[in-house]
This record gives sequence, structure tokens and C-alpha cells, in this order.
Amino acid sequence: MSRVGRRLGAGVMVAGMLVLAGCSSNSAAQQPGVVKQSATPVIPSTVGGTVPVPPATMSTAKPTDAAVPPEVPEQATAPPPANAGPLTAHNLPTPDKLGSGWKTYTDPGGAEAGFIGNNTWTRRRDPHQASYEALPSGCAGKPVTGTLPIPAYALTGSYRTADNQPATALLLRFKDSGQATSYYAGYQARMKACGSGGDLSVKQLWATTTATAAVRSYAGAEAYVDLSVVHGSTVALLATTSAQPDKQSDWAHTVVPALELVIDES
Repeated sequence: MSRVGRRLGAGVMVAGMLVLAGCSSNSAAQQPGVVKQSATPVIPSTVGGTVPVPPATMSTAKPTDAAVPPEVPEQATAPPPANAGPLTAHNLPTPDKLGSGWKTYTDPGGAEAGFIGNNTWTRRRDPHQASYEALPSGCAGKPVTGTLPIPAYALTGSYRTADNQPATALLLRFKDSGQATSYYAGYQARMKACGSGGDLSVKQLWATTTATAAVRSYAGAEAYVDLSVVHGSTVALLATTSAQPDKQSDWAHTVVPALELVIDES
């Protein structure tokens, strides 16, 4: 499975559409759309057969910062729902709006992807995990600090391009437009500060006040176009693998209106 599918589709994104912020100090290269699954450590009740060890406990405090990694990775015990609260497939552009020959893709999931397939092209993500994993990591630039709001809902959509390359869109729906704008600004700050020469290099193609196109390049791996859009209370991150990502600037411009039209609909 490609890095885009693991990153945003399970990660924009893409990305995952379906499926996107210096940079996180986490040295592992991340990819939109993708759940990083790890086994939960088993803590023995005794050490050397004599010293009691208290069992591991999870914090009951509700997470408040998307820039801080989740305490425990999302556990895949059942197929995720196709919808995430108010977010459904209708909040993602139809394939024809993204390019000629594009199509939706039903990701089967699996152990590497970290989730169980649900027989459709969209799936709900844990909002904290999705918003954290969308941030760039493995950068050579100076890390950016500061808290980021956690969205209320997260939805991933998977696509395939005309040349059958993976693309993922990630939608992050916040409680209001202020939080969406705050997350978008923090995401862009981390992308801009990422620099080049690390496990991940980021090159900006263009930017407006509400949309930005960049190229993420992973050392020894694929590069992909990263398109980020904020509209209303929703941030959309679209990531697509490309053999020539530096030449996708015009394409990224054409996709922005298609995203803005649907991502923040109720």
C-alpha cells in the first residue's frame, strides 16, 4: 500500500482524498489518510516474580490539542462507519470534479493500513488521531510550537487518479469556523517551516488565504501533491501521488472550487 493511502486515508490528503503543519518532532514520516497501528504493550503484574506493577491505565481527560499525539492509537476492532456525524460522501467531490478518469476506491484496509475495510470508499476517522497524523513530521526545519484545536468529526475518502495512482481526501469538521481557521493556520505554519533535507521535505507551489498547494517528498519514497482548503468550519486535505508533482499547480487550482462547494455542507 502507498504512503498516501496509509497516511491520510487511514489519512489529504491525498490520502489520503479521500484523502493533509516547523513540524512535528515525531521523526517518522507520516502520510495523509493513514492510521499508524501499533500493538498495545502488555505490562506484567510482577517483575522478577516479586515486585507488583500496577496495570496500565488510560487518562480520562478529554484531549484538547491536535499537536499532541493521541495517548493510544486507534484500535481496529470492527469496520468503521461510512459517515462521521454530519460528514458523508456528499461532502466529498465526485471523482469527475477532481479530474478526467478519476474514480472512487474501496480500500480493503488490513493489518498494514490499520483498519478493517467497510466495503465503501469513505470511512470515519478518530478526530484527534486524524488531525495529528495530518501534520508533517520528519522535517529538517525548526519545529513550530503552539496548540491546535481538535475537530469534532473526521472523514476520509479514497480515490484513484486516471493513471491509477492513489489519492486520499481528509475532511476535518470543527465546532466553528474560528477553530477551523486556527487549525488551518497551524497546519500551514508547520508545512512552511518543514524545509528540505529531512525524512520529509515540503515545497510550496502556491498559496491564498484559504487554500494552499504544496509537494511533500519523502526520502527514498514517493512524492505527492498536498492541497489544503479551509471553508466555513471544515478543513479539507487532499493528497495525491504524482510522477510529476511539481507540475500539478494548475490542476490544484481547478480542484479548490470543487472542494469549497461541498465540504462544509450540513
